[in-house]
Amino acid sequence: MDDDHGRSAAAVFDALGEEYERAFAGSPARHASLQRLLEELPPHGRVLDVGSGTGRPTASALVEAGHAVLGVDVSPVMVELASRQVPSASFVCADIRELDLEEGGFDAVCAYFSLLQMPRDDQSKVLRKLGRLLTPGGVLAVATVPLDVEDASVVFMGQEMRVSSFDAASFAETVTAAGFSVLWERSDLFTPAHGAAVPEPQLFLLCRRG
Repeated sequence: MDDDHGRSAAAVFDALGEEYERAFAGSPARHASLQRLLEELPPHGRVLDVGSGTGRPTASALVEAGHAVLGVDVSPVMVELASRQVPSASFVCADIRELDLEEGGFDAVCAYFSLLQMPRDDQSKVLRKLGRLLTPGGVLAVATVPLDVEDASVVFMGQEMRVSSFDAASFAETVTAAGFSVLWERSDLFTPAHGAAVPEPQLFLLCRRG
């Protein structure tokens, strides 16, 4: 993703703000993924939330369960909302590809739909980076829209954006090639609660670092 794509990602989610939370808060698959993640975490775990959005439901659920959360998002509006809504977590406005973090510093990483505005090659690189940020045996909760598209122009909740993704099998292969084993997966067709939204396939994977 070049700089223009990066600005587009921030602009899209700046514009959506709390609308995004309202639209996706009811996703049963996301809540199931969070529950599975919580079952795998050690007490007082350290969790990195990539694409942390408004902080809800992910960071809020993790903090309520006693874990320390660092959220990262490219959208200043999202970071401000998250900081206000989940004050017990920490949030920074940054691109995960450029952020310098301690290797082995986290027990878990969440990346819910936060790779979609990156080219496929960058997605693969970020997955490998997330593996390095995890402790040995740490877990990754990741979700995508499993479609075979590269740099496609779409309208998402009324916002024009460009996305890249993999079909379900190829995404799972990309995750395992980054050094993870898949512990759990769930596929769903979800319609966000938004007048401009359309049904979208969703794929959630819970993985362990090898």
